[in-house]
Amino acid sequence: MWINEYMTGRSGKTNVAAAGEILTANNGRVAVGSNRNYNALPVIAPAGVAYVPAAGTSTMVLEGAGGTVCLGVIAAPPEPLEAGELMLYSAGGASIVLKNNGKVLINGREVS
Repeated sequence: MWINEYMTGRSGKTNVAAAGEILTANNGRVAVGSNRNYNALPVIAPAGVAYVPAAGTSTMVLEGAGGTVCLGVIAAPPEPLEAGELMLYSAGGASIVLKNNGKVLINGREVS
């Protein structure tokens, strides 16, 4: 059995995911409270997107062979979106919405 694990790179360990809450965020890293406390975790985001999640938001933590990471926060846009629409928003209320009809809204106002 150990030869198979050695040759395939599988050690029998599985990745562990846990739901949690952002406790603090500083300089691109977060502390998360979950079934255990995590400190200084990097936040995973799409390429070209950088953000600092607000304390108190729900998140998922993934422990894997490459280290432990915060997978991001649960999306909770301040207004309803249709399938296919995209919103960028801040805790202070600023927003940019890309609508399905081609319109772009910045802080609720249409821009062209």
